Amino acid sequence: MKTPKDYPAPSVPPAELLGALQWRYAVKRFDPDRKIGPEVWSAIEESLVLTPSSFGLQPWRFIVVTDAELKAQLPAVSWGQQQPKDCSHLVVIATLRSMDSEYVDRFLQSVSETRKVPIDSLANYRKVILGFLQNSADRISEWATQQGYIALGQLMATAAYLGIDACPMEGIEPGKYDRLLGLEHGDYATRVACAMGYRHSADGYASNLKVRFPMDVSIRRF
Repeated sequence: MKTPKDYPAPSVPPAELLGALQWRYAVKRFDPDRKIGPEVWSAIEESLVLTPSSFGLQPWRFIVVTDAELKAQLPAVSWGQQQPKDCSHLVVIATLRSMDSEYVDRFLQSVSETRKVPIDSLANYRKVILGFLQNSADRISEWATQQGYIALGQLMATAAYLGIDACPMEGIEPGKYDRLLGLEHGDYATRVACAMGYRHSADGYASNLKVRFPMDVSIRRF
């Protein structure tokens, strides 16, 4: 297994990066006949797993929906939007409803095994995490949801750089998604979704200019 220092520093030209971000937009109409290839999709899934999170706790599950029958049911619980049905892959980001010491201990065991360090050496780290959980018990679900949005951002940026279209979707009924995906009585709950695939040639939104506040308004420098 490689560490970050084993990889060469990326040398992506700034214009190439910005071009990918200018190319992307929230696709309103996908081409249902075009599917994302397995090699590209595998890279997208790995990018999701590589998403950073607070304390490294990864309080999420990424549900990938490609089944046509299931996708056909989703517009009815997505404010009538057709993207979940017509896209190639739908990613549903579900995050923990709560977190306990057992979850933390499983995470720390993974740290110990991956980095080959004694579990006892992580005792102080465990104390810090449990202290955070205790002091934030009434908002762990909110915190976990915020972590999920970090993953959403990473997913969309990755997709843009790979030439894959995406549409982030908050306009869904999370409780009904939970029922359709078998999450209703589990530890994780639907928070947001992202439809992914290829834009339809007739999607007029691709011709709209991006509307952003000027840099000198959005960015403060000191």
